[in-house]
Amino acid sequence: MTQELHPRIAGETVTIRPIRINDFEMEQDFIRRLSPVGKHFRFFGGVSELPARELRRLCDVDGKNSMAFVATVLRNGQEVEIGVSRYSPGVDSNTREMAVTVADEWQHQGLGTTLVKHLIETAKLNGVTQLYSVDLVDNGAMAALAKDLKMASRSDPSDPRQVIYSLAL
Repeated sequence: MTQELHPRIAGETVTIRPIRINDFEMEQDFIRRLSPVGKHFRFFGGVSELPARELRRLCDVDGKNSMAFVATVLRNGQEVEIGVSRYSPGVDSNTREMAVTVADEWQHQGLGTTLVKHLIETAKLNGVTQLYSVDLVDNGAMAALAKDLKMASRSDPSDPRQVIYSLAL
């Protein structure tokens, strides 16, 4: 399930596609445009932008062990990232850590759910049996998404400010 999707969200056609290695500038722009709260929930702290090496790592996925989907819209003929979902190797060979981030102006419109469902289907096709996410306990948007997806939740034993959501596939 790595083909493009073109759902209509908030009255606009959104493209959801696999991230590409050459998307690192678009990914950096997306991170720059996140609000301080969005950056806090995504990176657990204040980050204005990521080093080039980290951006390339985020954009260099193999499609099986690591995967990422970007949601984009066209603005003045240019593709602009409005959301991303990803998984990367986890604690064992069939488990992956996942993350989802949606631009502030696109939140609460179903984009995060669409991105994560696409990620889940791809994970299943690649033999992944469990996805998990480590989030801050005050991240209400992630808590709502986890509840909608029927993810289990537990306190992070190593940090009481964090919660671990998991989903058996």
